[in-house]
Amino acid sequence: MAGYTRIVVAVDLSSESATLVARARELAAEGAVIDLIYVQEPMDSVYLGVVPYGPVFVGMDQVEDRLREELRGKLSALGEEFGVPESHLHFLNGVPAKEIHRFAEENDTRLIVLGTHGQKGVQLLLGSTANSVLHGASCDVLAVRMREG
Repeated sequence: MAGYTRIVVAVDLSSESATLVARARELAAEGAVIDLIYVQEPMDSVYLGVVPYGPVFVGMDQVEDRLREELRGKLSALGEEFGVPESHLHFLNGVPAKEIHRFAEENDTRLIVLGTHGQKGVQLLLGSTANSVLHGASCDVLAVRMREG
């Protein structure tokens, strides 16, 4: 099996992220490059519309900075667990689907691997990151069904 030569694994840094990296390794050609990416959506954009003006709360920037450092640590630990070099760990900021597309385009990606939780009802109508990535990617996308719970 030839496999993919350049794979991006978009992780949410939950305990299920290891499943995605393992699946990507199964599909990788010998000597393939695997990039792990995490996209942190800025808190002010997450809460946009809830609080129309100004910061969501005093000290939000400090909370976001602490969260960023904690998440960077989780990304590094995941990379270490799977032997992904630090140069292939990417912590991005922005809208997840847009950043995943941008990164994939800029890095000649052949496959994007991400998890999906099988959205239903209103969540399905609003769309999910996996759905947005699938419909906007210029390369293959593997959406791995994650367990519910």
